[in-house]
Amino acid sequence: MGKTALVLGATGLVGSELLKQLLDDNRYSSVVVFVRRSLEINHPKLHVEVIDFDRSDYWSGKVKGDVLFSAFGTTIKKAKTKENQYKIDFTYQFQMAQAAKHNQVGTYVLVSSAGANPKSGIFYSRMKGELDEQVKELGFQRLVILRPSILAGNRKEKRMGEKVGLVLAKMIGVIPFISKYRSIPASTVAKAMIQSSVLPDVKNVYELAEIFHLAK
Repeated sequence: MGKTALVLGATGLVGSELLKQLLDDNRYSSVVVFVRRSLEINHPKLHVEVIDFDRSDYWSGKVKGDVLFSAFGTTIKKAKTKENQYKIDFTYQFQMAQAAKHNQVGTYVLVSSAGANPKSGIFYSRMKGELDEQVKELGFQRLVILRPSILAGNRKEKRMGEKVGLVLAKMIGVIPFISKYRSIPASTVAKAMIQSSVLPDVKNVYELAEIFHLAK
């Protein structure tokens, strides 16, 4: 019997790649996704939980399985305010992690961000760093935090700022002392997430170069 994967952020760039790979991975026999709206995907391994993230009292008991994968997040443009972005990127993810720990999920794999630091003067980096530190305190048997840089892949929504950043990230990728900021395919991050959940020896935090290595 394979493992049960729980996925938060299955409609995003990394999350959608993760979902495809998990459905094709024989090590996982069941994949449960938590989403706001139903998915246009049918698969015998897939179980879709449509939830209201603001009502954790309704969904917290459903967060049961072997591994929680979290690739959830939004942009300030889409969220409109920092308060809304914080609620989505920090609060919802932390509440899901709390529910998983309460329900004895053993492994938590989180996609964070390069530069994540709870003391950063940059709002986004500080928010990501705060989440990293808070989930460490939950005491999962295995906790893996991946910190990729700019993600490459086909998004449903167009992000002009990220497109410019992606071009620059590709250019600086060949310069050794700043190559840690080069872009990384979303599919590579997804593969690294899965690998980190099944390999016997893993670290707690993986920076960009280590994510590439993990996904080999």
